[in-house]
Amino acid sequence: MVPFDLEKLREENRALELQMQEPDFWNDQEKAQKVSQKLKHNTNKIEEFNKLKQEVEDIELLVELIKEEDDESQVPDLLKSMDQTEEDLENARLVTLLSDEYDANNAILSIHAGAGGTEAQDWAEMLLRMYTRWIESKGYKMDIYDMQTDTEAGIKSVTIHVEGENAYGYLKSEKGVHRLVRISPFDASNRRHTSFASVDVIPEIEDDNEIEINESDIRIDTYRSSGAGGQHVNTTDSAIRITHIPTGIVVSCQNQRSQHSNKETAMNMLKSKLLEIKKLENKEKIEDIQGKYNQIAWGSQIRSYVFHPYSMVKDHRTNAETGNVQAVMDGNIDMFINEYLKMKSRER
Repeated sequence: MVPFDLEKLREENRALELQMQEPDFWNDQEKAQKVSQKLKHNTNKIEEFNKLKQEVEDIELLVELIKEEDDESQVPDLLKSMDQTEEDLENARLVTLLSDEYDANNAILSIHAGAGGTEAQDWAEMLLRMYTRWIESKGYKMDIYDMQTDTEAGIKSVTIHVEGENAYGYLKSEKGVHRLVRISPFDASNRRHTSFASVDVIPEIEDDNEIEINESDIRIDTYRSSGAGGQHVNTTDSAIRITHIPTGIVVSCQNQRSQHSNKETAMNMLKSKLLEIKKLENKEKIEDIQGKYNQIAWGSQIRSYVFHPYSMVKDHRTNAETGNVQAVMDGNIDMFINEYLKMKSRER
C-alpha cells in the first residue's frame, strides 16, 4: 500500500499553482485543463485528510469532556461519531490502495452476453442497469459508446465510458465472467436457467505516445447507428467499427454526432486496449503483439448471482458474499470492489 504523503501533495500543488500563474497558461486549453484537474484532485485529498483529522480530534475532545463531567448521556453520540469516523477512515484507506499506474483514469467498460440467446441478453442488460446505478451513486458521468440490442429482449453487447476520479481503479475488479442462476421469466415451464455475461474493463489512456498503429494493421467499417444514444444517434452510416488485424481486437462507437468523432473515439479505445495488452505481456512494441484476443476468457468466472433456489451473490476470488441480491442489482457493489482491492494489496 502506498503511504499518504501530505507534504508531497502540498509541494505538488504549489508547483501547479505557479504554472497556472504563467501568462500563456491558458493558451493550451488541453494542458491547462489537465493541470487544473490535477490541482483539484490533490486539493480534494488534502481536504479529506483535514476532515478526518478534525473528526478524530473532535472524538478525543468529547472523550475528555465525558471523563471530566462524568456524563454518560453523551456516550451514544460518542459511539455514533466513532462509527462514522471508522467508516470514513476505511474509505480513505481503500483509496490509497488505488496506486497502480492507471487507477485514477476514466474507464471503458464493455458487457457481452454469453451463449443462450434471450436469457443471456437479458442478463447483460441487468448488469448494465447495475453498473449504471453504481456509477450514479458515485457521482460519475456515463456515456454509451456502442450498444447492440435485440428485437426480443436484452442487449447483445454494450460499451460505456465512465468518467470520474479512480473510475478504472474501482471498476477493474469487475473484469471477468458473471453468472446468473434464476427461474427464467422467458420460460413458460418456470424452469431454472443459468446465464453468463462477460465484463471487460480498460483504462482510458490520454497519453498515447507509446502506441503507434500502422494503418495497414486496421480495417475500418461504417454502419448505421442504432440502439441507445438519444439525440446523437442518426440515420446515416456514421457508426465506426475498427478491427486490429494482428490481434483480432474489435472496437466500435456510434454515440458521437459525426463519423469523424466516432472514429477518433474508437481509435482511442483501440489504443487503450493495445496498451493494456502490451503492458500485460511485457511487450516492447505493439508490433510484437499477435494472436486473437477475446474481450474476456470465458473460463474466468468471478461472481455468481443466485436468485433461486436461494438468494446470494458471491465473489469467487475473495469469497465475499451477501444474501441481499436486490441491493446488489441496484448498484450496491462496493463490498465486492473493496474486498478485491484489499486482496490485491495483500498480493503485492
